[in-house]
Amino acid sequence: MALAEFISTLIFVFAGEGSGMAFSKLTDGGSTTPAGLVAAALAHAFGLFVGVAVSANISGGHVNPAVTFGLFIGGNITLLRGILYWIAQLLGSTVACLLLKFATGNMVSGVLVTALFWSKLFIK
Repeated sequence: MALAEFISTLIFVFAGEGSGMAFSKLTDGGSTTPAGLVAAALAHAFGLFVGVAVSANISGGHVNPAVTFGLFIGGNITLLRGILYWIAQLLGSTVACLLLKFATGNMVSGVLVTALFWSKLFIK
C-alpha cells in the first residue's frame, strides 16, 4: 500500500513541477505571468487526478502527507500506516525531483520563487 503512495506522489510532483519547468523554459521565464500560473495550476490538477486515480483503490489516494495526517487524526488509519505512507510520500517526491534533475540536465528553474520577496513571507 505504501508503494501506491510512493508512485502516486512521484507522478504528482513529476507532472506538476516538470510542466512548470517546461513552461518556464519554453516561454523564457514566463511562468510567473497569469498564463503561466494557470498552466501550472492545470498541470498540478491533472497530476493530482492521475496520482489519486492510481492509488485510490489501493491506499486511499492520499498523495499528500497532510491528508495522511488528517486521516490519522480522524482515526481512519493507524499510526504505523500513517508513518509508512509519510515515508513513501516523501521518498516519492524526492525521487520525482531527482528524476526531473536528471531528465532536464540539471536545469535550475525559479518557477515561482522569482516573483517572491522574502519580506512578504512573514506576517508583520
